[in-house]
Amino acid sequence: MQIFANTQVMRNNILDLLIENRLEDDCYVEMLDYTIDLFESRGLGRDYYGYHNINHELEVTYFSLLASKQEKIKFTHDDIKYLYVAALFHDFDPEKSVDKPHEESVLKFIATDRKLSQLIKTANIDLEIIKVLILRTTYPWMGELKKNAEEQIKQCFQNSELTRNNVEYQKHIMDIGWYLTVVDRISGYALGDFAKAMEMAKMNAHALAWRPSLIVRSAVAYFEELLNKETDMVKPVLKVLSNEMRKNFFDTVLSFMRIRQQEITIQADCAYKNLKLIPTIECMSTRNEPEFINSLHDILLELPRPLQFLDNFEKSVKDPDTIITTLRLNDENGEIVGYAKGGLLENYHLREEIRDENYGLGNTVFLEPIAVKMGYWGLKGGSEMRHMFVMQAHSKKFKYLTSFALRDVINARIEKEQAEFVAKFDPERWDYYRIRI
Repeated sequence: MQIFANTQVMRNNILDLLIENRLEDDCYVEMLDYTIDLFESRGLGRDYYGYHNINHELEVTYFSLLASKQEKIKFTHDDIKYLYVAALFHDFDPEKSVDKPHEESVLKFIATDRKLSQLIKTANIDLEIIKVLILRTTYPWMGELKKNAEEQIKQCFQNSELTRNNVEYQKHIMDIGWYLTVVDRISGYALGDFAKAMEMAKMNAHALAWRPSLIVRSAVAYFEELLNKETDMVKPVLKVLSNEMRKNFFDTVLSFMRIRQQEITIQADCAYKNLKLIPTIECMSTRNEPEFINSLHDILLELPRPLQFLDNFEKSVKDPDTIITTLRLNDENGEIVGYAKGGLLENYHLREEIRDENYGLGNTVFLEPIAVKMGYWGLKGGSEMRHMFVMQAHSKKFKYLTSFALRDVINARIEKEQAEFVAKFDPERWDYYRIRI
């Protein structure tokens, strides 16, 4: 089930819930439309490949209204108003240098944006309470992050006439913030199937510059913490959802746990030599086989979308000038679990921001992002394929190799391989670099 096919559908669903919750004044609709316009105009719309895009913001807003009838906290009409506004803007960090929003940047924006300030004033909402709710969504809620947020929350309560001398109301606001942070973490996984959840996990990993080997491990840790530490709020929220939404959420949790179990089994097999990863140079007769092409294509689709080079895929695999190294299990005829592929730089349409001085000289090979099946990352198969790819490029008389890699990986190669940055990209820190072969 995909409840939201596009931003317009999301908007309509939220409008229905606003009417249901008697938030029918124009200012609430204007806030919603203003948020969508802001995200789109700042490059954080549907095309932004990061977890904290407009989809996430609208899903949390929709879900916070949808689950508000839970029995843990009794929400008043005013509470729903505050919840709606805080959810709508909780992650809006227009100047982000990394994908994860910085709460202080979010607060600075909502406090200084003229149009939003006017809309909040029209809705008769205390901005200090909105700040508290957003600060409570700080994740993880522990250590220095929690301490810093609590200090700011204390100041916000002091600044507000509604909360200054009302400890009971302060606690109520904190409970609403707790609800919002749980909704923030559940919504995306309840509103779609496991394919959507995996895409969200890949988006998060790509935008936060994580190595692929961390995707499933981090997802499992995330859900275990949510279910173990936030049980008192998670249970009542899940209770008011439809059976389908609950099923989506638990199917996702169980699926990540199953994949993690498979990863551990693969790692154990490699450690005990029950399984070997064999980098292989494929002959042209194999490369023309439909089964071989489909195997590579399936592995390609496991990568985050910005790393997928899909143009003329079959044609490029069959092209003898394309360099391909595969990773097979146990021997040169075993199952393919990864590949490295690339060719002449001029055959690729890269990001328009890249200005490669060697483009047009025919002396550079471009290595597409290495693709490895889920479960086999982190076992050194990728680096072995890359090494074999470089050897083939050298035999073809290329002088340079360029590719994309995580910034910290490129930094590590500066000393080893005299790698140099050609173009850096934020917030994902997945950069374009060059080495001399």
